[in-house]
Amino acid sequence: MNGAWFSGWRHVFKLDPDREISDETLDAICTSGTDAVIVGGSSGVTFENIVDLMARIRRYEVDCALEVSTLDGAVPGFDGYFIPLVLNTGRAEWITGWQTEGLKEYGNFVPWEETAAQGYVILNAEATAAKLTEAKTDLDEAELIAHVRMADRLMRLPVIYLEYSGKFGDMKLVKRARMAAVQAQIFYGGGIDNAERARQAAEVAHTVVVGNVIYNDLAAALSTVAAVQETVSSSLQAK
Repeated sequence: MNGAWFSGWRHVFKLDPDREISDETLDAICTSGTDAVIVGGSSGVTFENIVDLMARIRRYEVDCALEVSTLDGAVPGFDGYFIPLVLNTGRAEWITGWQTEGLKEYGNFVPWEETAAQGYVILNAEATAAKLTEAKTDLDEAELIAHVRMADRLMRLPVIYLEYSGKFGDMKLVKRARMAAVQAQIFYGGGIDNAERARQAAEVAHTVVVGNVIYNDLAAALSTVAAVQETVSSSLQAK
């Protein structure tokens, strides 16, 4: 992995600006010991709700990054920015189209040292992002590895995000993806709703992203932080 601003992240909470979160829950998330909070969503994202959530998170010392998914959602003031490129879609606007439009309008204001391209491979057909982008989600191992090599070796993307949003993925496939990546950091997200699943994901991905469970079971969400940290620590000791 490279020395980018996000390279030390092992556990991340992802918050959707279109979903309500109480001050008490937000306090627990931001003081949990997680490495960072990413703000982002697939629908209902507006400048106003991003600004509101950012202002609330900014009361804490935790790293806070924005996943820029809409032209209206480019909000200054975050520690870092991720620009998603959906790799397994046939619709070019989700690979370079919207991104180019954004750079036409905001290119002179992009904080390039804190901005990273994020190669998404969406693997759950029922996910909102999959339906929105018409992603080809039924990839076999060879197809997934080809996408990883394209992103990692040819495109030299710093992050490859394996997104199962809404369900727990195939950890054997995730492991193969990580083994195929030479320089990219593998993010995994989807279905992590308890400590055991967080451990399994931490064993095969560089960075574990926890999202939906925050809104359903806060205690379970918080348990994933220690689970990931303990797994990473054990892995380092084993080396």
